[in-house]
Amino acid sequence: MKWLDKDVLYTVIFGTETPAGRRFDLALILAILLSMVVLLLDSIGSIRAQYGPVLYWLEWAFTLLFTLEFVLRVYCAQSRLGYLRSFYGIIDLLAVLPTYLAIFMPGASFLLMVRLLRVLRVFRVLKLIRYMDEANTLMRSLYQSRRKILVFFSSLFILVTLFGSLLYVVEGPENGFTSIPTGIYWAIVTITTVGFGDITPQTWLGRGIAAVTMLMGYAIIAVPTGIITAELGREMRKEYSRRHCPQCDRSGHERDAKFCNHCGAELEPQSVSEA
Repeated sequence: MKWLDKDVLYTVIFGTETPAGRRFDLALILAILLSMVVLLLDSIGSIRAQYGPVLYWLEWAFTLLFTLEFVLRVYCAQSRLGYLRSFYGIIDLLAVLPTYLAIFMPGASFLLMVRLLRVLRVFRVLKLIRYMDEANTLMRSLYQSRRKILVFFSSLFILVTLFGSLLYVVEGPENGFTSIPTGIYWAIVTITTVGFGDITPQTWLGRGIAAVTMLMGYAIIAVPTGIITAELGREMRKEYSRRHCPQCDRSGHERDAKFCNHCGAELEPQSVSEA
């Protein structure tokens, strides 16, 4: 049959340039959103008590649908192992596993684990990332800036450890700082400008250290934003430079542009994304 041909399936499932591919993507996005609605409704006790069986069978219908999609992706992927080991392959697997695993954990002692598995179905929403080019650009930017972000968080960890240790020494257990980890917890919520207020310094020296910590929190909050913004701008420039005009060979065209903005020649459509 034509629809069982691997090339045809690959074009429809992994591609977005054909009408069939766009219809498949739209149908899958709708199924993902509807499955999330079922998950949200199932978490409300009164609704679950009244419509539990309906929600149960709807969940199984979505699970079977996403299982079929996953099997078809594995079947027609150009590199099956590459797809299974990719970010999207793992997310697609996580989207169907919880429902099946819950079958083998029916006992009362496993209720907490079953609840966790049910919540893991929220990973289905990550499947939407595949259909948002801007999200893919953001993910590439995060990946490219991973070393800078790692250095930033390492420095931040050192700072909260220092401030937490200082407050433990200055304030002591009598003011709520019963251990260094407790001091580190206070430093984290303070330097991130959250400030729960469950632990507060009482001495003047402790308050002075707290003031420095708060000001430092405002000062460093822009660091990761600047790192990611710089990488995001670089990725966006790459996106514009990938498309070349066959007539004048100039780049700088938007992803969805159909004609060259320099000479007016028709641009070649973008190639189908690989698995």
